[in-house]
Amino acid sequence: MADQQQTHGNAVQTTGHAWDGDLQEFNNPLPTWWLWTFYATIVFALVYWILYPAWPIGNSFTKGINTITFESNGEQVTTHWNTRSLFIKEMQSGEQALKQQAYLQKVNDASYEQIQNDPEMMGFVNAKAKSLFGDNCAACHGIGGAPAMVGLFPNLSDDAWLWGGKVDQIEQTIASGRHGFMPAFGATFSDQQLDQVANYVLSLSGAIAADPAKVAAGQKIFQGETGGCYYCHTKQATGMASVGSANLTDAIWTVADVPGAGSDEEKIARVRSVIEKGVQRTMPAWKDRLSAADIKLLTVYVHGLGGGQ
Repeated sequence: MADQQQTHGNAVQTTGHAWDGDLQEFNNPLPTWWLWTFYATIVFALVYWILYPAWPIGNSFTKGINTITFESNGEQVTTHWNTRSLFIKEMQSGEQALKQQAYLQKVNDASYEQIQNDPEMMGFVNAKAKSLFGDNCAACHGIGGAPAMVGLFPNLSDDAWLWGGKVDQIEQTIASGRHGFMPAFGATFSDQQLDQVANYVLSLSGAIAADPAKVAAGQKIFQGETGGCYYCHTKQATGMASVGSANLTDAIWTVADVPGAGSDEEKIARVRSVIEKGVQRTMPAWKDRLSAADIKLLTVYVHGLGGGQ
């Protein structure tokens, strides 16, 4: 009978079930290696649940007994194993991290001239500093050093270096910060005088077809003791890096958005507003936030954004 069929030679034994008289169910057990693999996955899961974070419990989860140690703020910190801590540790002591640290030390020991003349070091600096700039500087200066709005923060890609574009000047700017200040003349100048100085300032770079009479009057105020603008902007109106005053002759506008104005009247209004309200801009010092090596990388990177000096 079908339900009592036994194996003979290589014949496969049935389960003893039959339908319609001749439809049988063979008994094909899983291979032994497959069963042991399945049992091993169960054991692996149990061990994993014990060692690593696994199960949610209310608002928390099982932490596991495995730990990981890394450095934070100069101290060794040991916590339960998790991917974030693993990432931090690998960034500090992983094979690639150690290679990067060694090359970073090489760059830090080199002079600015050596770095700029070495294509390999410049490649490393640009790759590393681009990330540093994005994390620490781009929020104000924009990606690539060009901020979204003229006037709020200096454009680092336009060759107008208010505080100087030499590497030592840029390093000092990043390390110690800067305070950009221009006094407000709203209470000092009359409406007529504000208009005259604005016309004169715009005429210096040929931004408008200015009224000659207003330009002459504005020049007298600018160059004389009434305004005293030349103290900071110089008699030639080319600015001074020592005080961060703008060059008014180069058609690069660091505060008033003159290029974005639709008419000469609007250009005059925008420059007049700056003269009337003054300028107060502060860049924080980064020497207590970034390492000396990071500041050096950023110095080279920023120097390259605007062509440097």
